[in-house]
Amino acid sequence: MSTTFTGADRRQLAARGIAPEEAERQLELLARPASWARLERPCTVGDGIDRLDAATLEPLLAAHARAAASGRVSAFVPASGAATRMFKDLIAARELPGERSPAELRTHGSDAARAVVRFTEELPKFAFADALRAVVAARGFDTERLRTTGPWRPLLDAFLDPDGLDAARAPKGLLLFHREAGECRTAFEEHLIEACALAGDTAERRLDVTVSPEHRAGFERLLADRIPALAARHGGSWRVRFSEQHPSTDTLAGDPDGGPFRDERGQLLFRPAGHGALLRNLGESDGDLVFLKNIDNVAVSRLRAETARWSAVLVGLAAELVEGIARHARALEHGDPGAAEAARSFARTELGTELPAGAGAPALCEALDRPLRVCGMVANTGEPGGGPFWTRSDEGVRRQVVESAQVDQADASQAAVFRAATHFNPVFLAASLRDRKGRAHVLERHVDEAAVIVTRKSHAGRDLLALERPGLWNGAMAHWHTRFVEVPLAVFNPVKTVFDLLRPEHQGD
Repeated sequence: MSTTFTGADRRQLAARGIAPEEAERQLELLARPASWARLERPCTVGDGIDRLDAATLEPLLAAHARAAASGRVSAFVPASGAATRMFKDLIAARELPGERSPAELRTHGSDAARAVVRFTEELPKFAFADALRAVVAARGFDTERLRTTGPWRPLLDAFLDPDGLDAARAPKGLLLFHREAGECRTAFEEHLIEACALAGDTAERRLDVTVSPEHRAGFERLLADRIPALAARHGGSWRVRFSEQHPSTDTLAGDPDGGPFRDERGQLLFRPAGHGALLRNLGESDGDLVFLKNIDNVAVSRLRAETARWSAVLVGLAAELVEGIARHARALEHGDPGAAEAARSFARTELGTELPAGAGAPALCEALDRPLRVCGMVANTGEPGGGPFWTRSDEGVRRQVVESAQVDQADASQAAVFRAATHFNPVFLAASLRDRKGRAHVLERHVDEAAVIVTRKSHAGRDLLALERPGLWNGAMAHWHTRFVEVPLAVFNPVKTVFDLLRPEHQGD
């Protein structure tokens, strides 16, 4: 297809750093039928997922310690998302009629009403309870009275309003998640603490955090406020780099009738393109061995040891695999006898991939020396999201993380394979971002560009087509070397709703 962009369109595109050719490509993706993943079978323990025994863990922990001591290890945390969905029912509750007491809401029966009842009853258990009491008091109300006899609306207003705690718009990273020993900590602070174990005994802990522009100053203030106390307690120092999603990674909205969607002023409409847009931020982190974990996946102190241990195991395995790649590449370059067959065997058994048939040493080295990820997988407990599968592509059958939106659910056989998954992707992975000579891999070269997701959204009451880039840990890493390792469920402690903070893994005192 060919779209005639006006001069104003081209200025809009140029302001975002998007070439007209890229805009055309996006419109073509919006217009064509979906490109589905081709599932062969789920990865299971012994068939694509490794279950590591105690004897295997110790060498991997030692490999992590060596890598950390040499300053190669860092963390990458996507933290730009708002926490709005955490409070969906509480936000909806403000539309309920009347000013009944929380107890009277029991008779209403809606999800929103039940959320208010639970929120008011269990408020003392939340780490943000004291901060909320202070806001309520400043507005001339008594929190305990609002909780018991009502009216309940001022309590929600103090929690959700921009001039209150602003929970409805705040990023998850700046929300108070945990209270222990009289101290309240945000999710961001918990990642700062986890970085201590990840970096080992090195003096500097490196953390790359993606944030939204409107909340960057809040993260920077919190970091400045908390670092002195954290340094006094944990020693060492932190190097924290904040980055924002590049405007050039936004994607054009499409008109369901064809062509680009135009807003009420006739201008092109751009939308954030999902977490796959953060691939550029990851590449710019200058990391070597990088551990990725979502901002809300943290736990209180008593459960932190399991996370630290398994993070180190995955990083250690990534380090050993990278050393193996370098060793076989050197043998190929030196023309060692049997180097090609040894490299093929290593790729098959350790990386789960076949090197190109009949290729010479340069092509084998290129196929070997690419980005690598070691992904922790937990037993499937029914959480929505992706999982580990063997998939077929032009490169053959390989391990991939596949999201439900990538599967043709209308195809009974494919839907059955997806449902048969035994494990779930908790986004708990170690990545190697440098080649055997220490140069940064060009991550964009290893993306499955067809693995986009097209969804229907709306703007100003009009339907549109939205384009998500290949996801950061699925399509964006599709052509990476991949290993899956079973990790305990204790490392997966997500917070999807405010009431998840009442689970034992988020309750300290």
